[in-house]
Amino acid sequence: MASTLQDLPTAQVRVRLTTRDADLALKDAAPILVPTSFRRYPLSSLVNGLLENEKPIPLEFIVNGTYLRTTLDEHLSTNGLSIETTLAVEYVRARIPPQYAASYEHEDWVSDVDVVSLNSSPRILSASYDGNLRVWNTSAQILATSPGARSGGHLSHIKSAKFVSAAQIVSGGFDRTVKLWKYSEGTEGFPASLVPSLELYGHKSSVDFVNAHERSGRILSASSDHSVGFWSTRKSDAPAAPEELVPRSRVKDGKRRKQNPGVSLPQRGPLAIMQQHTGPVSAAIFDVNDATVGYSCSWDQTVRTWDLVTASLVDTRTTSSALFCVEHMPNLHLLAAGSVSRVIKLVDPRASATSVAAMTLKGHKNSVVSLARDPSNEYTIVSGSHDGTCRVWDVRSTKQEKEGLVGQSLYTLPRATLKGGPSPGAGDGVKVFGVCWHSDVGILSGGEDKVIQVNRGEKT
Repeated sequence: MASTLQDLPTAQVRVRLTTRDADLALKDAAPILVPTSFRRYPLSSLVNGLLENEKPIPLEFIVNGTYLRTTLDEHLSTNGLSIETTLAVEYVRARIPPQYAASYEHEDWVSDVDVVSLNSSPRILSASYDGNLRVWNTSAQILATSPGARSGGHLSHIKSAKFVSAAQIVSGGFDRTVKLWKYSEGTEGFPASLVPSLELYGHKSSVDFVNAHERSGRILSASSDHSVGFWSTRKSDAPAAPEELVPRSRVKDGKRRKQNPGVSLPQRGPLAIMQQHTGPVSAAIFDVNDATVGYSCSWDQTVRTWDLVTASLVDTRTTSSALFCVEHMPNLHLLAAGSVSRVIKLVDPRASATSVAAMTLKGHKNSVVSLARDPSNEYTIVSGSHDGTCRVWDVRSTKQEKEGLVGQSLYTLPRATLKGGPSPGAGDGVKVFGVCWHSDVGILSGGEDKVIQVNRGEKT
């Protein structure tokens, strides 16, 4: 390889190549001389040659935390580096921009979306402002729709819904309830069904977000009443529902009667209601590796850590703006929180952390309201925003600015309903409300345009 490089009439720089992907690691990590005229593609060819790959793997290169988009010479010049520098270059598998694949149309805004794998057949869950849940297959066919209010469904808009398991769903909405549903695929001659099984009462205002942990049978909810709810999916584990929160209606004789008299659902209360937030709570999630730990974010500008065994507040991290969503990046020991200030703040929740924001991701033009992890890459997340776009981020792609490390998105995913036209400045008409990232289906997003949009990359 050295004899090939020395024939090139160009300046050379000493490069040390590294990777975090074990199957792509070089046996010899000693620095090599590389022409400064090299961009990504010749660097990719060089590394594949060193790896002796029969089939070349497209690679990207990160230099000083920033993806290489120029020649090495331009990078050295821009950053004031000498050609005598030994340049540390990290290589990673290149990502193909997720392409638009499908749309699942609704009659009203889509507030949330989730996916579960069922016998190797993904099922897609959508929550809508029309008050219904829907379960879809990947051919955009509706398999089951939740019943209306008189049959045990939500009384108003649904704000959030998640699969607890392949057979159970949890939802929350403007009617202040958390509801559990039994989902059955059905058999030949019998359609799939979505049946309410349990009503959970404890919040005094809208339930804006729900999150479930299947193995522990526990649920977290975030409410505009400034509280985080902690619930059991099992009727036998849960206390009685608070009598004063169960909705009633008065009849002519003055006696109180439960609403929806034709439906009799078990009603239960919370395991705990945690009320330390001082503003509406926008999201609450479980720690990916420890279901006894929870995280929440709020309009009060804080990210809070909870001990769910004792229902006690462990830690509070205060940021500079209202927060609308949170996602855990466990291998990096970070929480990503979307904000009204159009950025995503990466917060280190550990007590040993010396600063609140480890990094800021910039690029959205309106509030960031939903986040989801890449199931195949610990460094990558997708965000949904009221600007009408989703953005894909790799937290290794950063640059230093006055306020600290700042990351820029790898890709922007516009709404297909715009048919290639420009997105409104504030995203009016196409605001994204919920996102999900599934290894088999792709990136799913739902919003104000009344559709679930699916974008797929090279692995989906």
